[in-house]
Amino acid sequence: MRRWMPSPALSAGLLLMWLLLNQSLEPAHWLMGVFLGIVAPLLARPLQPQGYARIRKPLALFRLLGLSLIEIVRSCLNVGQIILFRRSEGVNSQFIRVPLDLRDPHGLALLSCLINTTPGTVWAEIIPDRHELLLHIFDLQEEQWWIDTIKNNYERPIIEVFESGVPAGRKEGA
Repeated sequence: MRRWMPSPALSAGLLLMWLLLNQSLEPAHWLMGVFLGIVAPLLARPLQPQGYARIRKPLALFRLLGLSLIEIVRSCLNVGQIILFRRSEGVNSQFIRVPLDLRDPHGLALLSCLINTTPGTVWAEIIPDRHELLLHIFDLQEEQWWIDTIKNNYERPIIEVFESGVPAGRKEGA
């Protein structure tokens, strides 16, 4: 089954998306949706050298995405306020290094997406030999606050979602 349908959830999602975009339940749309749901994951398989991500705790993923949405809105308001009401001389734009415990490539990709969609932050580089993230902050006030925010609000839940075992910094049963 995995040979022809490497990711059944992705295939079902593509079918559903195709039907929603076409706003039709005609048989031709079902056939095209099924075709796309089978062919697209097969064509994308070479782009996934480590295979598809295994989401171990879906509720933790939804909680992470919800908190990220709140953070994105908050950052939009803060960056908008800085741009509209402050002088550029008062903006402290800096690079910081954030030590990472996260090793899963899918988790790192999600962390990159969350950081880059949050206004005022840009993932600049990951330093592989030291497992550090180089992060650009538009208006840096407290470096330790940013490190704690990335580690606690993003990295720890991503480890919980993608990696097996207990997230770094937590004890079993806590």
